[in-house]
Amino acid sequence: MNNLVILMAGGGANQNPIMQIVPLVLIVVVFYFFMIRPQMKKAKETKKYIEALKVGDKILTIGGIYGTIQKMNEDGTIIMAVEDGTKMKISKNAISQDATSTLNQTA
Repeated sequence: MNNLVILMAGGGANQNPIMQIVPLVLIVVVFYFFMIRPQMKKAKETKKYIEALKVGDKILTIGGIYGTIQKMNEDGTIIMAVEDGTKMKISKNAISQDATSTLNQTA
């Protein structure tokens, strides 16, 4: 019985080292295609959207505030008007998404 255990343990030591690395490489590839790549794509689309903003666009902030862009400043901030006419100064990075379709549904 002891000889069988020793033979079974010794059999794995003669494996090709490349075969031991293959599962790790597969895990990295899976993480890249299912987690990293989609996140990079979404970040690129968000950056493109933020750069294309203009006065009059309806936006939604990451804090859940809906508003309309009144003025765009050179320092990367935006003056945003909310429904009751109140104006807020926010960073461009605080914009989550376009809110045109959502605001039209609630109006």
